[in-house]
Amino acid sequence: MFMMDEVVGHMTEKVVIPPADQIEVVPRKHTHKSVEDYLPYGTNGNMVPEMAHAGEGYKFHVTGLTHDERGYPNMTPPMQKKLVTRLQDKILSAVERISMFEEDSTENADVIVVSYGITSRVAQRAIDMARAKGLKVGKLRLITAWPFPDFKIRELAARTKAFVVPELNLGQMSREVQRAAEGKAKTILVPHAGGSVHNPEDILAVIQEAAR
Repeated sequence: MFMMDEVVGHMTEKVVIPPADQIEVVPRKHTHKSVEDYLPYGTNGNMVPEMAHAGEGYKFHVTGLTHDERGYPNMTPPMQKKLVTRLQDKILSAVERISMFEEDSTENADVIVVSYGITSRVAQRAIDMARAKGLKVGKLRLITAWPFPDFKIRELAARTKAFVVPELNLGQMSREVQRAAEGKAKTILVPHAGGSVHNPEDILAVIQEAAR
């Protein structure tokens, strides 16, 4: 699922697709069960169901509804719990492997700016301005919003004074940063209600205050 903000959605930029040999391909595990024994959403204790090769006689049903291991709709509370819990556990068990973010100069930073979406562009300008003034400012740009990289925030909170979180809303991700920091570093929201993007000077002012 892609979460797009309006400004990013209206931008036109060059997309660079790497050569095929540089793209990691992780093949799905295919089933060795017979056609009669195969359940397309059966896990056998594994959180990722096995796939069947198309055209080899396996049958399966696809629906967007809560479903049983055959793929047929089943909206009962027990089945809902079983399915949703498995899907969540599958993601949460791999947080450190699948969380994506861009990190820059956080090693000795007094302040770390955490941003995402189009606000990251404006935040970069504020970071550059702060560094030009001699401030030790790091950057953490979130590429995936969920699962949230708690482990990275905890690691950074142990060695920085504060997180500055500019958001093109009145505060959502800042709460996640504050929660993951566990009180080891301050979290300062720089909100913006919309209609435009942040003024870099507004973010800079908060960085300067946080660094004092």
